[in-house]
Amino acid sequence: MKKQLTRNPMYIYLLVLTITVSGGLHIWQTLFDNFAVTVVHLEGHHVGMIQSIREIPGFLALLVVYVLFVIREHRLSALSVLILGIGLAATGLFPTFYGLIFTTLVMSFGFHYFETTYQSLGLQYFEKNVAPVVFGKLRSYAALSSMGAGILVFALAPFLSFTRLYLLFGAIVAGVGLWAFSRKPASEDIVPQHKKMIFKKCYWLYYMMTFMAGARRQIFMAFAVFLLVKKFEYSVQAIAVLFFINNTVNYFLSPFIGKCIVRFGERKVLSLEYVALVIIFVSYALVESRMVAGFLYILDHIFFNFAIAINTFFQKIADPRDIAPSMAMGFTINHIAAVVLPAIGGLLWIVDYRIPFIAGAGLSIVSLLLVQCITGQLAAADSRNAAAFPTTMR
Repeated sequence: MKKQLTRNPMYIYLLVLTITVSGGLHIWQTLFDNFAVTVVHLEGHHVGMIQSIREIPGFLALLVVYVLFVIREHRLSALSVLILGIGLAATGLFPTFYGLIFTTLVMSFGFHYFETTYQSLGLQYFEKNVAPVVFGKLRSYAALSSMGAGILVFALAPFLSFTRLYLLFGAIVAGVGLWAFSRKPASEDIVPQHKKMIFKKCYWLYYMMTFMAGARRQIFMAFAVFLLVKKFEYSVQAIAVLFFINNTVNYFLSPFIGKCIVRFGERKVLSLEYVALVIIFVSYALVESRMVAGFLYILDHIFFNFAIAINTFFQKIADPRDIAPSMAMGFTINHIAAVVLPAIGGLLWIVDYRIPFIAGAGLSIVSLLLVQCITGQLAAADSRNAAAFPTTMR
């Protein structure tokens, strides 16, 4: 399989862009909380507001359907990487609350539109028994990229200002986006995609799991690192070291998770994730040890990889023509809660920092109940396929 993938132009294309986007986003995440606290002097409610605004482009991902009328999907991926690089480069040039809002929006449009097209292209170009492995490998290389970015931050932070760090890495990301415009990885053999909004009752479980995953992810993104910086006084270098350990684990573990999805199925893998997340979120609320808090962050990030199973579950139940518009719709649904929760969580943080994490545990319990419906949904999809293609099912 490895040789087949390395000969696949779309795999190589997605690999290069995934490595670039992961490294760029890692730089932004590593620097953001320290930049916000030490340079811009923001408090928890400011960070919560910025994190909510950061998710607006994800909420608008449904517009991808209309953008595809004027640009091919793989070229939209390249354009998204270019925009991400521009936003990253500009972050240090506007060290104010409103400046961070603006640059975060630019960066976020690039990131979220890339993620939408990346997931869509992966599901379109790879078979059902291959896609989990492909996504696992891509996440593995993304972790390796983040490791490299973390090493660079650790090495350069003592010598370069925040402004220069943002400019340097943003320029690299933007350069790769320009390179991608010269590539032609697309194939004419794949199933043409609908260029309209798709919202079907039979996809209800995918929509619900996606919504809950977005809510859980935002609590993690907005407040886990902020907890480490604000309560436990983690420095830029300490965050970089934590991310390096984190991504080292994910580099080796992500391909294994992809294989586990193929072997054990989405329901079992996602059930394990949500049981673990209940424990992790409750522990966030109770922990008083600096080292234990860092360990919880590593565990939390590991379970992000299990989210592959939500998309591969959708691939199994979906009409192949629905993949691109449904990924866009899924991203919008994912970010309905994401636009609101960080701002609410920031206000709740003022009352008691534990409240957002207890809420995360509650969301994980709901998700655990939802994934038990996967088996029934797969059976229903098989019945629909048998009815639609009776001659091929005999």
